[in-house]
Amino acid sequence: MSTYSSTPVDSPVGTDDQSGRHPVNVGHLVMGVAFLGLATIWALFESDAIDSSDLRWFLPLPWLAAGLAGLLAVALTGRRSRPEPEVTYAADPMWAQPDSYTRDRDAQLDADIESAERDRDES
Repeated sequence: MSTYSSTPVDSPVGTDDQSGRHPVNVGHLVMGVAFLGLATIWALFESDAIDSSDLRWFLPLPWLAAGLAGLLAVALTGRRSRPEPEVTYAADPMWAQPDSYTRDRDAQLDADIESAERDRDES
């Protein structure tokens, strides 16, 4: 009988990734780049740096930049995946160990099975 339970336990405090980096949320990154691009185009339009005829060329640029940022984020973070954390297992609870009655019953059942198999083989 195994002495380990198959129920994983959360890793103890302090064993988390200590690199100072967190995973990139690609959706937030894409929408942030798109918002920044659209705000930049709006600021350029309001300052008369570009006119309305130029908007048809400028408005798709934030979406293209956001898509490119998303693709790069997925491609680059996929290569540097963090190692799998070590999984620890909880010890079996006290009631998981068989008591003397259960051990005796199991031994008797094993003896009965062996006896029945011998009787079957002899006949």
